[in-house]
Amino acid sequence: MLPGWMDRGWPLIVRRPAPGDGSGLPLGLPLPPSAGKRRIAIQMAAGDIISTTPLPTLVECVDTAPAAWRLSLRELATHASAYGVEARVFGSLAWQRLTGLAYLSPGSDLDIVWTFPQRNRLNWFLSDLVDIESRAPIRIDGELLRADGAGVNWRELHSGVPELVLKTAADVILCQRESLIGMSS
Repeated sequence: MLPGWMDRGWPLIVRRPAPGDGSGLPLGLPLPPSAGKRRIAIQMAAGDIISTTPLPTLVECVDTAPAAWRLSLRELATHASAYGVEARVFGSLAWQRLTGLAYLSPGSDLDIVWTFPQRNRLNWFLSDLVDIESRAPIRIDGELLRADGAGVNWRELHSGVPELVLKTAADVILCQRESLIGMSS
């Protein structure tokens, strides 16, 4: 499977650096379940990267999703549009969309990253998301991303806890809820 990966134009994904990584750009290649579902860490020099592209949009992934998921995906896309946020997919559904390989399994969840809605609409956005998930045939995982790319789990944000786990490109840190929300707009 690995031979020919790049020849097919299939992507790698940026990952956080791991201890012992050298100076290259940390990338990852998640193999599909049929190939053992292994996660392969790769490093490349920035000059060797041919192109970059954002994650596929939620709308782009609807037809790749199992039929039972599609109504929920459309509802989530409408939800994102209503709040003026961008919704992009990562995880198994994204990899299946990007490669055509079978990444989804009966236990798969839906992984989405959203940009932050306007601060005064954040709680409504999260409450509506809880409502959509309550009717969905799948678990909806994911994060809300700040403009700098740092993200926080949407469930954790919805819970109202004062400290949140914030994932950046290089680290995972604790962040005060109010500080995070103030920096998101």
